[in-house]
Amino acid sequence: MIAISATRLELTKNFLSDKLVKGLQQNISQLDSTNKMTQAGIGNAAVKDSNQKMRGDKIYWLDKTNNNAFEQEFLELAESFIAHLNSSCYTGIHNYEFHYAVYEAGSYYKKHIDQFQSDNKRKFSFINYLNDDWQEADGGQLHLYYDGEVQKIEPQSKTAVFFKSNEMEHEVVLCNRSRMSISGWLKSS
Repeated sequence: MIAISATRLELTKNFLSDKLVKGLQQNISQLDSTNKMTQAGIGNAAVKDSNQKMRGDKIYWLDKTNNNAFEQEFLELAESFIAHLNSSCYTGIHNYEFHYAVYEAGSYYKKHIDQFQSDNKRKFSFINYLNDDWQEADGGQLHLYYDGEVQKIEPQSKTAVFFKSNEMEHEVVLCNRSRMSISGWLKSS
């Protein structure tokens, strides 16, 4: 476990099981190879920019209606985590949204925070990595910025990162190989 502060950043190395990671990897690869991933934009329904230069990843939204067993298992695990947060930390989380993200070699996501100016419902960001044998030279690290410090996190399989959406500036540095994750937000409503 790595922590900048208990209220700022939490990281665990074994949030997902090996079997779940393999199933999610297969699913995201299938979605990507059949062109079901879409180029990510920035903003929300109120303000959306699909032609932006902030990020270069492709995404696919997870949804229980997708009827994918591995997505269902991930979402059930996320719901259990939310129930734990609500019962032990009184977080008031009532909703969530998650998507697969694929960053091809040469892509990145510039420094940003995850809460929209026009909508403050995102309370916590929650990222789960799906990359086997990630090396520092592969790039694609998550850099988190707080109080003049930088925390660098390798996007290694089974690693989960959890932080406050409105406080933690972060970026994905230039990827030198394809990088997969499930990224999402725990929301107040």
